[in-house]
Amino acid sequence: MTEALSTRWTRFTALPRAYGGTLGSGRLRVLPEDFQVEERLGFEPDGEGEHLLLWVRKTGANTEWVARKLASLAGATLSAVGYAGLKDRHAVTCQWFSLPRPRESLPDWSELAPLGIEVLEVHAHRRKLRRGALQGNRFRIRVRDCQLDAARLSERIAAIVERGVPNYFGEQRFGREDGNLIRAGELFSGAARRVPRHLRSLWLSAARSQIFNEVLARRVERGDWDRPLDGDCLQLDASHSFFVAERIDETLEERARRMDVHPTGPLWGAAMPPSLGATRTLEESVARDFDDWALGLATFGMEQERRALRLGVTDLLGELQGEDLVLEFSLTSGAYATAVLRELIDWTSDRSED
Repeated sequence: MTEALSTRWTRFTALPRAYGGTLGSGRLRVLPEDFQVEERLGFEPDGEGEHLLLWVRKTGANTEWVARKLASLAGATLSAVGYAGLKDRHAVTCQWFSLPRPRESLPDWSELAPLGIEVLEVHAHRRKLRRGALQGNRFRIRVRDCQLDAARLSERIAAIVERGVPNYFGEQRFGREDGNLIRAGELFSGAARRVPRHLRSLWLSAARSQIFNEVLARRVERGDWDRPLDGDCLQLDASHSFFVAERIDETLEERARRMDVHPTGPLWGAAMPPSLGATRTLEESVARDFDDWALGLATFGMEQERRALRLGVTDLLGELQGEDLVLEFSLTSGAYATAVLRELIDWTSDRSED
C-alpha cells in the first residue's frame, strides 16, 4: 500500500473507542475452537418441501468451500446451495445450509467428516435459504494469555450491556491489508476493468463501509454515538426501518436509553442522506473526504441506506479462566464480534479473518 493510500482512511485498529483504553491484551484464534459461532435463523425448518436444511458444524473451513463440498456430495450445482451468511474460517462454527432434495437416497454425510464438516441435522424445507435470512449469531470466544483485573472487567461489561458498543464494520470487511478498499479506488478511477460482479460488489461494499466507519468515528470522538440528535435518522431496534427525527424530545431520549431506537449513519449512495441539519452536515463533511468514492458509489447504482451507529450486545458474559478471558454474547445479523472485543481488549493473531 502506498503512503498516500495508507493515510487516507482510518484503520480498524485505530478507530476511537467508546470506553477509553482497553483492559489489557491477549492472543486470539490460537486454536479454531477459541472462536465459536452459532447461527440463529429466527425460524424453524418447514418439515416438508423440495429442499433440505442442513445444520452443519465446520472447523477450519470457510462457508463457500463447505458449500462446494456439500454440492459435490449431493450431486447439486454450487448455485443451488443456499446459506444465510459467511462465517469465519479459523473458527468452529455452526450454520445452516440448504440443498435441493436429491431424487435418489440421501448422501452419506459422514464422508465429509474428515474435512472438518459435520452434518448434525437434516430437515425438509420448502425453499432455498437466502443470504441475510438470519436473526443473528451467538459467540463464544477465548482470548489467551491475558492479564486483566476482574473488577475492571465486570465494570466494563456492565457498561456495554447498558449502552452497547459502536457498530463498526470489522476489518475483515476490508480485506487483507485493506485490499478491498484499494481495489475500490481502482474501480472508481477506471484502472480496474471487466471486474466479476461478485468482486465489484465486495469492493463497493468495502468503500461505503469505510465511509460509515469514518462517520461513526467522528461521533465516538464527540461522545454522541449512542445519543440521538436533532436531524438524526433513528432506526428501530432489530429492524432496518428508520424515521427522521427533526427534534429530539424526552420520549425519544428515553426510547434511546432503553435501546428501542438507535441513531444511524450513512451507507453512501446516490442523492443526499435523509438526515437533517448538523447531522447531515457531519455526514456530508466525511463524504467530501472521499468524494471520488461517493461519486463512484452513485455511478455504480448504490442507493443511500442507513445502519445503526450503536450495536446492542445481549447475554454478555465474561469470565477469567486462569490467564484466559472467555466471552459469550449474541449479536444481530450484520454485526461484528470484533466491535465488542475492541472495547475490552487488544489482541494479536496470526490468523486472517475471512
